[in-house]
Amino acid sequence: MFMKKLFLTLTLMVILFLYFINAEEVYKMKSKIHWMGHDCFKITNDKIIYTDPYQLEKEDKADIILITHSHYDHCSADDVKKIQTADTIIVATEDCKKNLTGTIKVVKPGDKLEVKGIKIEAVPAYNIGKKFHPKENNWVGYIFEVNGERIYLAGDTDYIPEMKTFKVDIALLPVSGTYVMTAEEAIKAALDIKPKIAIPMHYGAIVGSISDAEKFEKELKGKIEVKILKKE
Repeated sequence: MFMKKLFLTLTLMVILFLYFINAEEVYKMKSKIHWMGHDCFKITNDKIIYTDPYQLEKEDKADIILITHSHYDHCSADDVKKIQTADTIIVATEDCKKNLTGTIKVVKPGDKLEVKGIKIEAVPAYNIGKKFHPKENNWVGYIFEVNGERIYLAGDTDYIPEMKTFKVDIALLPVSGTYVMTAEEAIKAALDIKPKIAIPMHYGAIVGSISDAEKFEKELKGKIEVKILKKE
C-alpha cells in the first residue's frame, strides 16, 4: 500500500512538473507574437513567420508567410512584397496563387506539411449562415508548431464544430463579427479549444473595435487567459 501511494505521489509530481514547464514555454512564446493589425501577426523565433500580411508599415524579411484566403485584406500582394525575399516560402490556398510570386505551397483543409522545420496543418475556416466565406471554397486557418508550442490562427471563420478537435497552446481568434465570429461566439470557441492563452484579432481595421477584444477578455476571465496585444 505504501509503495502504491508513493508511486501515485511521484507520478502526480512528474505530471505537475511537466505541466508547469510547458506553461512556462507557452508564456515565453507569447512574448514572441507581435500583432501588426487585423489578422497579421509576426512570430519571432529561429524563423520569422508572418500571417495574412496587411497594411504593413515597415519592410522586413520573412522566412514563412501563411495566407488563409484570397480576400484583399489577407492576401495583399503589396504587403507580401514588403517582407518577401528570394528564400521566403508562402503557404496559401489555391486562389491566392494568381496574386503572388515566388515559392508557394498550396494547401486545403486537412493538409499537413513541414516548411523550414515548422510543422503546419491547414484547418477549416468558413461561415455558417453567412455568404462571405463559404465552406466549399476550402479556405483555411492554420495550426503551426514553434518550439513545441502549437499556435492556432483561425483565419476568417465562424464558430465551427471542428474547433472542438483542435489541440493548441495559443489561439488567435477573430472577434469582430460581421464577416467572422462575434466576441460572444469567439468566447464559445475559446472554451471549446481550451488554449492556455487566447489572443483576439480581426478588429480595428475593416470592422470591429477594441471593445470587442475587451468583451472577449472580460467574459473569459478566470477561465482562459486572454492577452490583448498592442498593434505594432
